[in-house]
Amino acid sequence: MREPAHLETPGWGRELRATTLLAAPLALANLLQMATYIVDVVFIARLGEEELAASGLAIGVFGVILWAMTALTGAVAPLIAEALGARSPSFRPVRRATRMALWLAVLSGVVGMGLCLLLDPVMRASGQQPEIIALANEYNRVIIFSFVPMLLAAVLRNYVSALGWPIVATAITACGIPVNALANYAFIFGNLGAPELGLVGAAVATIVTAFVTLAAYVLAILLNPALARFHVFYRFWKPDWPRLWQIVRIGTPIALTVTAEAGVFSAAAFLMGRFGAAALAGHIVALQIASLAFQVPFGVGQAATIRVGYFYGARDPLGIARAGWVALALGAGFMGVTASLMIFVPGPLLMIFVDPADPENATLVGFALQFLVLAAAFQLVDGVQAVAAGALRGLQDTRVPMWIAIFSYWVPGFGTAIFFGFFTPLAERGVWVGLASGLSCAAILLIARWGRREKLGLTRRSG
Repeated sequence: MREPAHLETPGWGRELRATTLLAAPLALANLLQMATYIVDVVFIARLGEEELAASGLAIGVFGVILWAMTALTGAVAPLIAEALGARSPSFRPVRRATRMALWLAVLSGVVGMGLCLLLDPVMRASGQQPEIIALANEYNRVIIFSFVPMLLAAVLRNYVSALGWPIVATAITACGIPVNALANYAFIFGNLGAPELGLVGAAVATIVTAFVTLAAYVLAILLNPALARFHVFYRFWKPDWPRLWQIVRIGTPIALTVTAEAGVFSAAAFLMGRFGAAALAGHIVALQIASLAFQVPFGVGQAATIRVGYFYGARDPLGIARAGWVALALGAGFMGVTASLMIFVPGPLLMIFVDPADPENATLVGFALQFLVLAAAFQLVDGVQAVAAGALRGLQDTRVPMWIAIFSYWVPGFGTAIFFGFFTPLAERGVWVGLASGLSCAAILLIARWGRREKLGLTRRSG
C-alpha cells in the first residue's frame, strides 16, 4: 500500500477525498467491465432479436453464478484491508489470504461451470421458445470455459485495489475492451481469417478476453514493486486451511446475497420471456442501461468495504462511521443524477445498444422506453442498498445482510413482479414494479442495520 495517512481518523473532507480517490477508479473499472459486455450486446444485436434474447437468457444464468462466485472469493478484500489497518508487521496475512482466494477461485470456478449447465432445464421449465433454447445452449456450452480465468482475475483485482492501486484494475479492464471487440469482430462474422461462428463466436471472444485479462494482472503484479513485495505467488501450492475457511465463512453469505439480487433480475428476464422476444429484448436493453449506471455505486460500495475495513482493523469507530456515511452520500447522489437522465434523455442512452430510428427496432424500443422510466424510479434505492451492503462487509458483517437480501428480493420483490406482471393490466411493466419493490425493501433494512452498528457490536474487532 502506498503509505497511508488514511489510517488516522480523517475529517469529513479528507474522508470524502480518500473515498472518492479509491471509488473513482473502481467505479470506472466497473463501467469498463460493463462496456466489455456492451460490446458483446452490440455485436450480438446485429445478428437479430432471437440471438440477443438467447444470449440474454444464457448470460442471465451465467452472470448470476459468476457474480456469486466472485463475491465468495471477494471476501479477501476486507481481510486484506483489516490486515493493513492493523498495521501487521508481516506480509504473511495478506499473502496467505490472497493465495487461498486464488485456490477458492479455481475450486468454485469448476463448480460454477457445472451449475451453468442447468440452463437448459431452467429454460424449458420457464416455457421459453424452442429456437431460443437451442441458440442459448450453443452459446452457453462455450462461454462457461471463461469462468475460471474470470474468477482468478477478480481475486487479483481485489488484491491490487485493497493495496491502494485500483488504477491498475482500471487500466487492465480498459485494455480488455478492444481485445473483446476485435475478437467479436473476428469470430462472430468470420473476419481476420477466423471462422464465422455467429452467436458462438461471441462466447469465444469472451474466453479470449478472460485469459488476456488474467495474464495482464499477473504481469502487473510481478512488475510493480509495491504489488510484488507481498509475493502472492510464492509457494502457491502451500495450503492455509484456516485462512481458506475464513474466506468461505465470510464470503458465502456475500455470495448468497449476490445470488438473491442477481437471481431475481435473471428470474425477471425469464418472466419477461413469456411476453415474447421483443419484450425480452427491450427488457435486456433497459436493464443494461440501469446496470451501467449501477456500476458507479457498486464501485463506491467496493471502496466502502476497503475504507471501513481499514478502520475496523485499526479499531477506530469514528473512522468507520465517517467512511460509511461518506460512501452512502456519494452513491445516493450519483444515482439521483442517472435517474434524471433516464427520465429526460432516454434516447441517447438507448443508442448505446440499438438504433432507435430503425423501423425493425420499433417494438423493442417501445418496451425499452417504458422500462427505463420504471428503472429510474429505483435508481436511488439501488445505489443506497449496494453501498450499505459494502460498508457492512467492511465490518465482516455478512450473515444478516444475506437474510435481508433474500427476503427483500424474493418476497416483496419477485412476489410483486409476478402479481403485477400476470394478474394486473401492467403486464410487462409490472415485472419492473416488482424489482423496484425488492430494492426499496433491501435499502431500508440495510441502512437501518448500518445505523445500529454500534449497538449491535459490529464495530468491535475480535483478536
